[in-house]
Amino acid sequence: MPAATRTSTIRPVVLSTALALAIGGGVGWYSSSVAAAPQQRAISPAPQLVVGLPDFTRLVDEVGSAVVSIEAEVGSKPRVAQQRGPVPGQSPQMPGEEEIPEFFRRFFGPGGMPMPGQPGQQGQPDARPRGVSQGTGFIISTDGYVLTNHHVVDGADSVRIRLADRREFTAKVVGSDEQSDVALLKIAATGLPTLRIGDSKTLKSGQWVVAIGSPFGLDHSVTAGIVSAVGRANPYADQRYVPFIQTDVAINRGNSGGPLLDTRGQVVGINSQIFSNSGGYQGVSFAIPIDVAMNAVEQLKATGKVTRGQLGVQIQPMSRDAAKALGLSGPSGALVAGVEPGSAAQKAGIQRQDVISRVNGQAINDSSDLPPIIGAMAPGTKVTLEVIRDGKPRTLTAVLSQLDERAAGASMGNDDGNDGSSAPAAAAQANALGIVGEDLDGAQRRQFGLQAGEGVLITRVESMSAREAGLRPGDVILAVGRNDVGSASALNGQLRGVKAGQAVMLLVRRGGGTQYVTVTPTQG
Repeated sequence: MPAATRTSTIRPVVLSTALALAIGGGVGWYSSSVAAAPQQRAISPAPQLVVGLPDFTRLVDEVGSAVVSIEAEVGSKPRVAQQRGPVPGQSPQMPGEEEIPEFFRRFFGPGGMPMPGQPGQQGQPDARPRGVSQGTGFIISTDGYVLTNHHVVDGADSVRIRLADRREFTAKVVGSDEQSDVALLKIAATGLPTLRIGDSKTLKSGQWVVAIGSPFGLDHSVTAGIVSAVGRANPYADQRYVPFIQTDVAINRGNSGGPLLDTRGQVVGINSQIFSNSGGYQGVSFAIPIDVAMNAVEQLKATGKVTRGQLGVQIQPMSRDAAKALGLSGPSGALVAGVEPGSAAQKAGIQRQDVISRVNGQAINDSSDLPPIIGAMAPGTKVTLEVIRDGKPRTLTAVLSQLDERAAGASMGNDDGNDGSSAPAAAAQANALGIVGEDLDGAQRRQFGLQAGEGVLITRVESMSAREAGLRPGDVILAVGRNDVGSASALNGQLRGVKAGQAVMLLVRRGGGTQYVTVTPTQG
């Protein structure tokens, strides 16, 4: 019966304090002349960890004069443009973008790049888009060096910088690096205010940070928030060498290239991108760590370009199924799906299906941890790699080569047009994984960038376990574990004896990508 109903049926009686407390817990159950015994707290109050709200006025007064506004004029000089990818600085147009609810965006300010169909598109006599991109930058030396984003000034014919005191200068682009999205500019001025460079490696989630920039052309706008995470990978832009700082600081069009500051007024990052499905700020912003940026700056000053170390491996994230198949306790590390011929990795003895767990003692928790670490090192650097092979740890030493940006996405292998293959053989019977394979002919191998004797074409996927693992007709199986397969009979031979519940790792080529797929067959 509800408490209100029960109290309405009780007749007035005199109750002792003990009885009243036993029945009703005190208040409302006994005469007002009887005082309730005070309750004792069993646990002392928690200490106050945050005292008051931060006041950033002093910080802004101290550092604001070193933040500048940037206007980059694009397409003012007529010329025939080279064929390129997406227009610099605009939202990346990826295949199937309509299916991606949120994606990384880089922003220009008002009057930025033209929409498709306007003058200056590729293929026209003046193929470059025309317009003015607006962004932010900050001064890092008294003699006029300014740091901003690559995408703010990329392709610009002229760059204008406006200081906080309203003076304007034409800037020279000393150098620019697309991978790190960093550009170094120089203006003819001396005695300028500068920002102090901090240490982004010490940043932790929960720390207060401040951004100053020109969102929508509104100079010296200040926003604040906290660090949400560090070491974030960017899944939608080819910037695998940048471990982004994620914040909840409001960043919008025109903030690109501006400083992210700690509470001491030191630069810890360069605001670069937001994660949005609307085109505006939605609570997730990303900055380039200042350590990464300053590494690029030193190289741009010295040579006008940035070089990076290269190991020469194709890697993929570890999954629980892959960890189980490899006999590992958990899905950490970078799984090696391929080793480039003649690379530093091959010379060091790295093999497919190795799991790279540490570089120079630094843990690799996820595959995205590896590229920034290797890329930050100079070519010729000797590194110590800890790998796990066949469930056992090994230590290898590699001497990094120089990253070839143009060849980074090239497919492995070559074909001289005559590999001796005839028409494809008839499809074999399904094996223990329910995969029906077929021998590749010469044209198919050329299509996939394979040599003679490499790969088996999947024509049918009959088992639910293989379909759930992601296999589909048209994929090419290159290896079972570390063992190469070049025919349907070889594939079936490798899979002979596989039992239900036994995880098998298949190296699969789809389009231009290669990675391991783990299949665990079920009974029947």
